[in-house]
Amino acid sequence: MTTLSSRPAPRTDAGRRALLFVLAGNMLIDALEVSVVLVALPAMGRDLGLSTLGGQWVMSGFAAGFAALLLLGPRLVARWGRRTVYLAALPVFIAASVAGGLTDQGSVLITTRVVKGMCAALTAPTGLAIISTAYRPGAEQRRAVSVYSLFGAAGFTAGLLCSGALTELSWRWNPVFPAPIALLLLAAGFRLIPRDAAPVPAAPLGATLARHLRDGPFRRSAVCAATLNGTYLGLLMLFVHRLHDQWGWGSWRTALALLPACLPLALALPLAGRMVGRFGTERLIRAGSCAAALGCVTALATARTGTYAAGVLPALLLVEAGFVLSFAALNLQATAGIPAEHRATAVPVYQTAVQLGAVLALPATAAALGVGRESALAFLTAVSVTGALVACTARTREADTAR
Repeated sequence: MTTLSSRPAPRTDAGRRALLFVLAGNMLIDALEVSVVLVALPAMGRDLGLSTLGGQWVMSGFAAGFAALLLLGPRLVARWGRRTVYLAALPVFIAASVAGGLTDQGSVLITTRVVKGMCAALTAPTGLAIISTAYRPGAEQRRAVSVYSLFGAAGFTAGLLCSGALTELSWRWNPVFPAPIALLLLAAGFRLIPRDAAPVPAAPLGATLARHLRDGPFRRSAVCAATLNGTYLGLLMLFVHRLHDQWGWGSWRTALALLPACLPLALALPLAGRMVGRFGTERLIRAGSCAAALGCVTALATARTGTYAAGVLPALLLVEAGFVLSFAALNLQATAGIPAEHRATAVPVYQTAVQLGAVLALPATAAALGVGRESALAFLTAVSVTGALVACTARTREADTAR
Protein backbone atom coordinates (compact mmCIF):
# COMPACT_ATOMS: atom_id res chain seq x y z
CA MET A 1 0.00 0.00 0.00
CA THR A 2 1.11 3.62 0.30
CA THR A 3 2.31 5.92 3.02
CA LEU A 4 1.46 9.58 3.48
CA SER A 5 4.18 12.18 3.41
CA SER A 6 4.16 14.69 0.55
CA ARG A 7 1.19 16.48 2.02
CA PRO A 8 0.95 15.48 5.68
CA ALA A 9 -2.31 14.89 7.45
CA PRO A 10 -3.78 18.05 9.03
CA ARG A 11 -1.92 18.92 12.21
CA THR A 12 -4.64 20.92 13.96
CA ASP A 13 -7.71 19.44 15.63
CA ALA A 14 -9.93 21.46 13.32
CA GLY A 15 -8.09 20.14 10.28
CA ARG A 16 -8.38 16.52 11.42
CA ARG A 17 -12.08 17.00 12.14
CA ALA A 18 -12.62 18.46 8.68
CA LEU A 19 -10.77 15.55 7.06
CA LEU A 20 -12.81 13.07 9.08
CA PHE A 21 -16.09 14.63 7.96
CA VAL A 22 -14.99 14.39 4.32
CA LEU A 23 -14.12 10.70 4.69
CA ALA A 24 -17.21 9.94 6.80
CA GLY A 25 -19.38 11.91 4.39
CA ASN A 26 -18.30 9.56 1.64
CA MET A 27 -19.33 6.60 3.79
CA LEU A 28 -22.70 8.32 4.23
CA ILE A 29 -23.38 8.51 0.49
CA ASP A 30 -22.18 4.93 -0.02
CA ALA A 31 -24.72 3.71 2.56
CA LEU A 32 -27.35 6.09 1.21
CA GLU A 33 -26.88 4.55 -2.25
CA VAL A 34 -28.06 1.19 -0.94
CA SER A 35 -31.34 2.49 0.46
CA VAL A 36 -32.21 5.51 -1.69
CA VAL A 37 -33.61 3.32 -4.48
CA LEU A 38 -35.36 0.80 -2.22
CA VAL A 39 -38.83 2.33 -2.01
CA ALA A 40 -38.57 3.51 -5.64
CA LEU A 41 -38.18 -0.03 -7.04
CA PRO A 42 -41.87 -0.50 -7.97
CA ALA A 43 -42.02 2.92 -9.70
CA MET A 44 -38.75 2.31 -11.55
CA GLY A 45 -39.93 -1.10 -12.70
CA ARG A 46 -43.26 0.29 -13.90
CA ASP A 47 -41.78 3.21 -15.87
CA LEU A 48 -38.82 1.32 -17.36
CA GLY A 49 -40.60 -1.96 -18.03
CA LEU A 50 -38.55 -3.97 -15.54
CA SER A 51 -39.86 -7.17 -13.99
CA THR A 52 -39.32 -7.86 -10.30
CA LEU A 53 -36.29 -9.98 -11.23
CA GLY A 54 -34.94 -7.24 -13.49
CA GLY A 55 -35.75 -4.46 -11.03
CA GLN A 56 -33.81 -6.04 -8.20
CA TRP A 57 -30.62 -5.42 -10.22
CA VAL A 58 -31.07 -1.75 -9.45
CA MET A 59 -30.16 -2.73 -5.89
CA SER A 60 -27.89 -5.70 -6.42
CA GLY A 61 -26.10 -3.95 -9.31
CA PHE A 62 -24.55 -1.54 -6.82
CA ALA A 63 -23.44 -4.45 -4.64
CA ALA A 64 -22.11 -6.31 -7.69
CA GLY A 65 -19.98 -3.35 -8.74
CA PHE A 66 -18.76 -2.94 -5.18
CA ALA A 67 -17.78 -6.61 -4.91
CA ALA A 68 -16.22 -6.75 -8.37
CA LEU A 69 -13.67 -4.01 -7.74
CA LEU A 70 -12.98 -4.34 -4.02
CA LEU A 71 -10.20 -6.87 -4.37
CA LEU A 72 -8.57 -4.91 -7.19
CA GLY A 73 -8.81 -1.65 -5.28
CA PRO A 74 -5.62 -2.17 -3.23
CA ARG A 75 -3.66 -2.81 -6.43
CA LEU A 76 -4.97 0.40 -8.00
CA VAL A 77 -4.15 2.30 -4.83
CA ALA A 78 -0.68 0.77 -4.77
CA ARG A 79 -0.09 1.99 -8.32
CA TRP A 80 -1.70 5.43 -8.27
CA GLY A 81 -1.92 6.38 -4.59
CA ARG A 82 -4.82 6.80 -2.17
CA ARG A 83 -5.47 10.46 -2.91
CA THR A 84 -5.53 10.01 -6.71
CA VAL A 85 -7.83 6.97 -6.62
CA TYR A 86 -10.15 8.54 -4.05
CA LEU A 87 -10.55 11.83 -5.90
CA ALA A 88 -10.83 10.17 -9.32
CA ALA A 89 -13.69 7.92 -8.19
CA LEU A 90 -15.93 10.77 -7.03
CA PRO A 91 -16.41 12.51 -10.44
CA VAL A 92 -17.29 9.16 -12.02
CA PHE A 93 -19.79 8.57 -9.20
CA ILE A 94 -21.35 11.99 -9.84
CA ALA A 95 -21.63 11.43 -13.60
CA ALA A 96 -23.21 8.00 -13.11
CA SER A 97 -25.73 9.47 -10.65
CA VAL A 98 -26.89 12.07 -13.16
CA ALA A 99 -27.01 9.53 -15.99
CA GLY A 100 -29.14 7.20 -13.87
CA GLY A 101 -31.73 9.90 -13.29
CA LEU A 102 -31.94 10.90 -16.97
CA THR A 103 -32.14 7.50 -18.65
CA ASP A 104 -35.27 5.92 -20.08
CA GLN A 105 -33.71 2.45 -20.32
CA GLY A 106 -33.60 -0.03 -17.48
CA SER A 107 -30.31 -1.50 -18.68
CA VAL A 108 -28.64 1.93 -18.53
CA LEU A 109 -29.95 2.57 -15.02
CA ILE A 110 -28.60 -0.79 -13.85
CA THR A 111 -25.24 -0.08 -15.53
CA THR A 112 -24.95 3.24 -13.69
CA ARG A 113 -25.60 1.42 -10.43
CA VAL A 114 -22.79 -1.04 -11.17
CA VAL A 115 -20.44 1.86 -11.95
CA LYS A 116 -21.38 3.63 -8.72
CA GLY A 117 -20.70 0.43 -6.80
CA MET A 118 -17.23 0.29 -8.35
CA CYS A 119 -16.59 3.86 -7.26
CA ALA A 120 -17.70 3.00 -3.73
CA ALA A 121 -15.31 0.03 -3.75
CA LEU A 122 -12.47 2.50 -4.24
CA THR A 123 -13.55 5.23 -1.84
CA ALA A 124 -14.76 3.25 1.19
CA PRO A 125 -11.63 1.13 1.91
CA THR A 126 -9.38 4.02 0.89
CA GLY A 127 -11.14 6.26 3.39
CA LEU A 128 -10.52 3.76 6.17
CA ALA A 129 -6.89 3.46 5.10
CA ILE A 130 -6.44 7.22 5.30
CA ILE A 131 -7.97 7.21 8.78
CA SER A 132 -5.49 4.52 9.83
CA THR A 133 -2.57 6.82 9.00
CA ALA A 134 -3.96 10.32 9.54
CA TYR A 135 -5.12 9.75 13.14
CA ARG A 136 -3.04 8.67 16.10
CA PRO A 137 -3.49 5.03 17.20
CA GLY A 138 -5.59 4.63 20.31
CA ALA A 139 -8.49 6.80 21.40
CA GLU A 140 -8.23 9.28 18.53
CA GLN A 141 -8.32 6.56 15.89
CA ARG A 142 -11.17 4.70 17.62
CA ARG A 143 -13.24 7.90 17.70
CA ALA A 144 -12.54 8.45 14.01
CA VAL A 145 -13.64 4.92 13.08
CA SER A 146 -16.77 5.30 15.26
CA VAL A 147 -17.75 8.52 13.47
CA TYR A 148 -17.04 6.86 10.12
CA SER A 149 -19.28 3.89 10.99
CA LEU A 150 -22.01 6.12 12.46
CA PHE A 151 -22.21 8.09 9.23
CA GLY A 152 -22.73 4.82 7.38
CA ALA A 153 -25.62 3.76 9.59
CA ALA A 154 -27.14 7.25 9.43
CA GLY A 155 -26.74 7.24 5.65
CA PHE A 156 -28.86 4.12 5.25
CA THR A 157 -31.63 5.64 7.39
CA ALA A 158 -31.46 8.97 5.58
CA GLY A 159 -31.49 7.21 2.23
CA LEU A 160 -34.62 5.29 3.15
CA LEU A 161 -36.47 8.47 4.15
CA CYS A 162 -35.27 10.28 1.04
CA SER A 163 -36.32 7.33 -1.06
CA GLY A 164 -39.87 7.70 0.18
CA ALA A 165 -40.00 11.48 -0.14
CA LEU A 166 -38.34 11.72 -3.55
CA THR A 167 -40.37 8.91 -5.10
CA GLU A 168 -43.51 10.90 -4.30
CA LEU A 169 -42.15 13.54 -6.72
CA SER A 170 -40.43 11.28 -9.27
CA TRP A 171 -38.15 8.27 -8.89
CA ARG A 172 -35.67 10.08 -11.17
CA TRP A 173 -34.58 12.20 -8.23
CA ASN A 174 -33.51 9.13 -6.27
CA PRO A 175 -30.38 8.19 -8.27
CA VAL A 176 -29.41 11.87 -8.63
CA PHE A 177 -29.79 12.80 -4.96
CA PRO A 178 -26.27 11.71 -3.82
CA ALA A 179 -24.55 13.69 -6.62
CA PRO A 180 -24.55 17.16 -4.95
CA ILE A 181 -23.19 15.65 -1.74
CA ALA A 182 -20.43 13.90 -3.67
CA LEU A 183 -19.61 17.18 -5.42
CA LEU A 184 -19.14 18.93 -2.06
CA LEU A 185 -16.94 16.08 -0.85
CA LEU A 186 -14.87 16.27 -4.01
CA ALA A 187 -14.25 20.00 -3.56
CA ALA A 188 -13.30 19.52 0.09
CA GLY A 189 -11.22 16.44 -0.72
CA PHE A 190 -8.90 18.33 -3.05
CA ARG A 191 -8.02 20.59 -0.14
CA LEU A 192 -7.92 18.07 2.71
CA ILE A 193 -6.95 14.58 1.44
CA PRO A 194 -3.22 14.03 2.11
CA ARG A 195 -0.93 13.30 -0.81
CA ASP A 196 0.89 9.97 -1.10
CA ALA A 197 4.54 9.10 -1.10
CA ALA A 198 5.97 6.44 -3.42
CA PRO A 199 3.63 3.43 -3.74
CA VAL A 200 4.56 0.01 -2.40
CA PRO A 201 3.64 -2.98 -4.64
CA ALA A 202 0.49 -4.81 -3.58
CA ALA A 203 0.63 -8.48 -2.61
CA PRO A 204 -0.52 -11.03 -5.24
CA LEU A 205 -4.30 -11.42 -5.18
CA GLY A 206 -4.30 -15.23 -5.03
CA ALA A 207 -1.92 -15.33 -2.09
CA THR A 208 -3.96 -12.68 -0.28
CA LEU A 209 -7.20 -14.64 -0.65
CA ALA A 210 -5.61 -17.93 0.41
CA ARG A 211 -4.04 -16.38 3.50
CA HIS A 212 -7.28 -14.87 4.78
CA LEU A 213 -9.57 -17.76 3.91
CA ARG A 214 -7.39 -20.11 5.96
CA ASP A 215 -8.17 -18.00 9.03
CA GLY A 216 -11.17 -19.61 10.78
CA PRO A 217 -12.59 -16.59 12.66
CA PHE A 218 -12.16 -14.40 9.59
CA ARG A 219 -13.89 -16.95 7.35
CA ARG A 220 -16.82 -17.39 9.76
CA SER A 221 -17.21 -13.64 10.16
CA ALA A 222 -17.34 -13.23 6.39
CA VAL A 223 -19.99 -15.98 6.01
CA CYS A 224 -22.14 -14.63 8.85
CA ALA A 225 -21.91 -11.05 7.58
CA ALA A 226 -22.76 -12.15 4.02
CA THR A 227 -25.87 -14.06 5.13
CA LEU A 228 -26.94 -11.20 7.39
CA ASN A 229 -26.61 -8.59 4.64
CA GLY A 230 -28.21 -10.74 1.96
CA THR A 231 -31.27 -11.74 3.99
CA TYR A 232 -31.71 -8.20 5.33
CA LEU A 233 -31.82 -6.56 1.90
CA GLY A 234 -33.86 -9.40 0.45
CA LEU A 235 -36.45 -9.07 3.21
CA LEU A 236 -36.69 -5.30 2.76
CA MET A 237 -37.22 -5.75 -0.98
CA LEU A 238 -40.04 -8.23 -0.37
CA PHE A 239 -41.71 -5.94 2.15
CA VAL A 240 -41.52 -2.97 -0.26
CA HIS A 241 -43.40 -4.94 -2.90
CA ARG A 242 -45.86 -6.23 -0.31
CA LEU A 243 -46.64 -2.81 1.14
CA HIS A 244 -46.71 -0.99 -2.18
CA ASP A 245 -48.06 -3.50 -4.68
CA GLN A 246 -50.38 -5.59 -2.51
CA TRP A 247 -51.49 -3.17 0.17
CA GLY A 248 -51.41 -0.04 -1.99
CA TRP A 249 -49.29 2.04 0.38
CA GLY A 250 -47.66 5.19 -0.95
CA SER A 251 -43.89 5.65 -1.14
CA TRP A 252 -43.57 7.90 1.92
CA ARG A 253 -45.74 5.63 4.08
CA THR A 254 -43.72 2.61 2.94
CA ALA A 255 -40.44 4.33 3.84
CA LEU A 256 -41.72 5.18 7.33
CA ALA A 257 -42.90 1.60 7.77
CA LEU A 258 -39.35 0.32 7.15
CA LEU A 259 -37.68 2.66 9.67
CA PRO A 260 -37.69 -0.01 12.43
CA ALA A 261 -35.29 -1.96 10.20
CA CYS A 262 -32.56 0.70 10.19
CA LEU A 263 -33.03 3.43 12.81
CA PRO A 264 -32.13 1.28 15.87
CA LEU A 265 -28.65 0.53 14.49
CA ALA A 266 -27.93 4.22 13.95
CA LEU A 267 -28.95 4.91 17.56
CA ALA A 268 -27.12 1.93 19.06
CA LEU A 269 -23.85 2.16 17.13
CA PRO A 270 -22.21 4.64 19.58
CA LEU A 271 -22.68 1.95 22.28
CA ALA A 272 -21.30 -0.89 20.18
CA GLY A 273 -17.83 -0.72 21.72
CA ARG A 274 -19.25 -1.11 25.23
CA MET A 275 -21.36 -4.06 24.14
CA VAL A 276 -18.35 -5.83 22.65
CA GLY A 277 -16.29 -5.10 25.76
CA ARG A 278 -18.95 -6.57 28.03
CA PHE A 279 -20.17 -9.59 26.06
CA GLY A 280 -17.38 -10.36 23.58
CA THR A 281 -17.68 -10.80 19.83
CA GLU A 282 -18.61 -14.53 19.83
CA ARG A 283 -21.71 -14.08 22.02
CA LEU A 284 -22.92 -11.04 20.11
CA ILE A 285 -22.45 -12.71 16.72
CA ARG A 286 -24.36 -15.80 17.86
CA ALA A 287 -27.16 -13.70 19.34
CA GLY A 288 -27.35 -11.46 16.28
CA SER A 289 -27.38 -14.35 13.81
CA CYS A 290 -30.13 -16.10 15.76
CA ALA A 291 -32.20 -12.91 15.99
CA ALA A 292 -31.97 -12.40 12.22
CA ALA A 293 -32.92 -16.03 11.56
CA LEU A 294 -35.87 -15.71 13.92
CA GLY A 295 -36.92 -12.58 12.04
CA CYS A 296 -37.00 -14.49 8.76
CA VAL A 297 -38.91 -17.36 10.38
CA THR A 298 -41.40 -14.83 11.72
CA ALA A 299 -41.81 -13.25 8.28
CA LEU A 300 -42.49 -16.69 6.80
CA ALA A 301 -44.97 -17.60 9.54
CA THR A 302 -46.89 -14.33 9.10
CA ALA A 303 -46.75 -14.23 5.29
CA ARG A 304 -50.54 -14.36 5.04
CA THR A 305 -51.19 -11.90 7.86
CA GLY A 306 -52.87 -8.75 6.57
CA THR A 307 -51.75 -6.17 9.13
CA TYR A 308 -48.49 -4.26 9.50
CA ALA A 309 -48.32 -4.71 13.27
CA ALA A 310 -48.54 -8.51 13.06
CA GLY A 311 -47.26 -9.33 9.57
CA VAL A 312 -44.34 -6.93 9.03
CA LEU A 313 -43.17 -5.11 12.15
CA PRO A 314 -42.05 -8.14 14.25
CA ALA A 315 -39.84 -9.46 11.45
CA LEU A 316 -38.30 -6.02 10.85
CA LEU A 317 -37.47 -5.58 14.53
CA LEU A 318 -35.91 -9.03 14.87
CA VAL A 319 -33.73 -8.71 11.77
CA GLU A 320 -32.63 -5.25 12.87
CA ALA A 321 -31.83 -6.66 16.30
CA GLY A 322 -29.45 -8.97 14.48
CA PHE A 323 -27.62 -5.94 13.11
CA VAL A 324 -27.60 -4.08 16.42
CA LEU A 325 -26.08 -7.07 18.20
CA SER A 326 -23.59 -8.32 15.64
CA PHE A 327 -22.67 -5.52 13.22
CA ALA A 328 -19.68 -4.17 15.15
CA ALA A 329 -18.78 -7.60 16.54
CA LEU A 330 -18.50 -9.10 13.05
CA ASN A 331 -16.30 -6.25 11.85
CA LEU A 332 -14.02 -6.59 14.88
CA GLN A 333 -13.78 -10.38 14.82
CA ALA A 334 -12.95 -10.41 11.11
CA THR A 335 -9.61 -8.67 11.66
CA ALA A 336 -8.89 -9.26 15.36
CA GLY A 337 -6.56 -12.22 14.80
CA ILE A 338 -4.90 -10.93 11.65
CA PRO A 339 -1.41 -9.41 11.91
CA ALA A 340 -1.34 -5.64 11.52
CA GLU A 341 0.64 -5.81 8.27
CA HIS A 342 -2.11 -7.90 6.61
CA ARG A 343 -5.20 -6.01 7.81
CA ALA A 344 -5.16 -3.59 4.87
CA THR A 345 -5.82 -6.54 2.53
CA ALA A 346 -8.18 -8.37 4.91
CA VAL A 347 -10.75 -5.54 4.97
CA PRO A 348 -11.46 -5.60 1.19
CA VAL A 349 -11.79 -9.41 1.25
CA TYR A 350 -14.27 -9.19 4.13
CA GLN A 351 -16.23 -6.38 2.48
CA THR A 352 -16.35 -8.35 -0.77
CA ALA A 353 -17.98 -11.25 1.08
CA VAL A 354 -20.56 -8.87 2.59
CA GLN A 355 -21.48 -7.50 -0.84
CA LEU A 356 -21.59 -10.97 -2.40
CA GLY A 357 -24.26 -11.84 0.14
CA ALA A 358 -26.52 -9.24 -1.49
CA VAL A 359 -25.43 -10.10 -5.04
CA LEU A 360 -26.42 -13.74 -4.54
CA ALA A 361 -29.46 -13.32 -2.29
CA LEU A 362 -31.36 -10.56 -4.10
CA PRO A 363 -31.67 -12.24 -7.54
CA ALA A 364 -32.52 -15.59 -5.94
CA THR A 365 -35.17 -13.93 -3.78
CA ALA A 366 -36.69 -12.14 -6.77
CA ALA A 367 -36.72 -15.39 -8.76
CA ALA A 368 -38.39 -17.24 -5.89
CA LEU A 369 -40.94 -14.43 -5.64
CA GLY A 370 -42.08 -15.42 -9.13
CA VAL A 371 -43.21 -18.71 -7.62
CA GLY A 372 -44.79 -17.06 -4.59
CA ARG A 373 -44.05 -14.80 -1.64
CA GLU A 374 -43.78 -17.73 0.73
CA SER A 375 -41.17 -19.39 -1.52
CA ALA A 376 -39.05 -16.23 -1.43
CA LEU A 377 -39.37 -16.02 2.36
CA ALA A 378 -38.48 -19.70 2.70
CA PHE A 379 -35.30 -19.11 0.71
CA LEU A 380 -34.28 -16.16 2.90
CA THR A 381 -35.06 -18.18 6.02
CA ALA A 382 -32.81 -21.01 4.84
CA VAL A 383 -29.94 -18.58 4.17
CA SER A 384 -30.37 -16.88 7.52
CA VAL A 385 -30.55 -20.16 9.44
CA THR A 386 -27.35 -21.25 7.70
CA GLY A 387 -25.62 -18.13 9.00
CA ALA A 388 -26.91 -18.81 12.51
CA LEU A 389 -25.65 -22.40 12.41
CA VAL A 390 -22.20 -21.23 11.31
CA ALA A 391 -22.13 -18.73 14.17
CA CYS A 392 -23.43 -21.11 16.85
CA THR A 393 -21.30 -24.15 16.00
CA ALA A 394 -17.98 -22.31 15.65
CA ARG A 395 -16.80 -22.76 19.22
CA THR A 396 -17.79 -26.43 19.28
CA ARG A 397 -15.70 -27.16 16.21
CA GLU A 398 -12.76 -25.25 17.68
CA ALA A 399 -13.01 -27.22 20.91
CA ASP A 400 -13.19 -30.52 19.05
CA THR A 401 -10.13 -29.55 17.02
CA ALA A 402 -8.22 -28.59 20.17
CA ARG A 403 -8.96 -31.97 21.78
